[in-house]
Amino acid sequence: MGSKNKLKRFQENESFSNVIQPTREEVLDGFAWKGKWHDFFKNSNPIVLELGCGKGEYSLGLAQRNPNTNYIGIDIKGARFWKGAKSALEINLPNVAFLRTQIELIDYVFAKDEVDEIWITFPDPQIKFKRTKHRLTNLFFLEKYRWILKPNGCVHLKTDSEFLHGYTLGLLQGLGHDICYANHNIYTNEGSPDEALGIQTFYENQYLEKGKPITYLQFRLR
Repeated sequence: MGSKNKLKRFQENESFSNVIQPTREEVLDGFAWKGKWHDFFKNSNPIVLELGCGKGEYSLGLAQRNPNTNYIGIDIKGARFWKGAKSALEINLPNVAFLRTQIELIDYVFAKDEVDEIWITFPDPQIKFKRTKHRLTNLFFLEKYRWILKPNGCVHLKTDSEFLHGYTLGLLQGLGHDICYANHNIYTNEGSPDEALGIQTFYENQYLEKGKPITYLQFRLR
């Protein structure tokens, strides 16, 4: 995508009622919606996050399936989720919003126990050892998720990376967290929840066409 297109989408996001694009300084200095997300949605329904939401396809799909749950797609690249935000407005989907920020700042934009569930869908597995600190399921991020999640809140990891699936599974077991469900190939092995099977993103379809297995983990952080 050209720089002009990115700039245009970023600017158009500013006019969308379902998009919030704070500066880093606004996040660090006291984010306005922290602890007040129910006010943003004007209801007290559960709040579910999708981290690294990309084009927002999964957030949209979940929001359409569950009208009594609020969904927030988070990504640092606003030009990516522009499409999802625009589609949500076009089909009048009030229970989904998009937030442009870095995921490492997630505890600055959500209060303790404010979030009911977290979805992590097809993140970069960061396979090289020196990139461990960037994996969205490393200890640093797990602690942040534990802080913002309500007691017994679930985290879902759906990925085409068998490496990230195994890394996360081993880390969780070593830390004594609760693994609710694990499947290394959800379309071959039965038992995965419908929300893991029934929503497929553009990139997921590409992975499936290449014969790559799609893995899924559901866990709770003690």
